[in-house]
Order: sequence, then structure tokens, then C-alpha cells
Amino acid sequence: MEQARYKTLAYSLLLTAAFLVSLAYLAYPIYVIRPFRQQGSRELALALQLIQARPVVELVCAACAVAVLLLYLRTELRRSHRNWAIAGAALVCAFAALSRVNIYELLFHPDTDPVFASVQQAKIDPDDKVLAVKLAGSARAYPIRSIAYHHIINDTVGGQPIVATY
Repeated sequence: MEQARYKTLAYSLLLTAAFLVSLAYLAYPIYVIRPFRQQGSRELALALQLIQARPVVELVCAACAVAVLLLYLRTELRRSHRNWAIAGAALVCAFAALSRVNIYELLFHPDTDPVFASVQQAKIDPDDKVLAVKLAGSARAYPIRSIAYHHIINDTVGGQPIVATY
């Protein structure tokens, strides 16, 4: 009886560890690398290291969670404990699947159809910084605030296709 309790506790700890590691590898880079937030060099370096290691770590966590779940289900547990174990393993597997999605491509999509106005009609503050481009007699000014959100502006200036980025 006592040995079964220790096994159940060990399984719970392993599943909890897989859940927490998987969540950290998924959430921390998203928290650090988000728009309109200053990032420190150390936290950004850590976030980028986690992104590089994430596919392997998430796969290991998912495999561990499934293995622990199978061992867990072989023991005699109350229904509520089984449900928690199933939910925990399912979340770890969901985190592993979500870690394959490049969230930054979803957040920072290029502005492929920029709208322009004359200087007199433009609604920007006098102190706003702009990125200015002049080609073949045509000129455009892209507010840094807009570029900071989209990161890429595809446009044509003076008949030439350009990419403005910041």
C-alpha cells in the first residue's frame, strides 16, 4: 500500500515537471519577445536559446507525459486523479504542438497595402519619427510607430518595388 502511494507521488511529480517545463519553453519566449516592450539582452538571449532547444525539449516532455500517464492509469486511482493526469498529459502534448507554430509570423505580418495621405492630412504627432524614402522623384514617409508593429512595409516608390523595415 505504501509503495503504491510513493509510485503515485512520483508519477504526479514527473507529470507536473513535464507540464511546467513544457509551459516555460512555450510561454517565456512569447512573453519576452513581444511588441512595444523593452527587452534586456540577457532575457532576450535566454528566450532565443529556449526557442532553439524547444522542439527537442517539448518532444521529450510530451513523451514523458504520455509514458507517465500510461503508468499512472495502470495504478488504481480515484477518478478525479485520473482526470487530472489525463488533462495534464493532454496539455503537455498541446504545448508541444503549439510550440511548432511560429507566433511571430502571426503577430508581425507585413503591411502589403499601405495607405498614404498628404503631409497636411497625415494624422501623426509632430514629434513622431519617420523613415523617409525618395526614388525617381517620388517620396514616402513611413511612421516608425507603424513599422514597429508590422516590421515590414511592402510598397512601390517611383515605380520601384521596395521593402521598408525597421
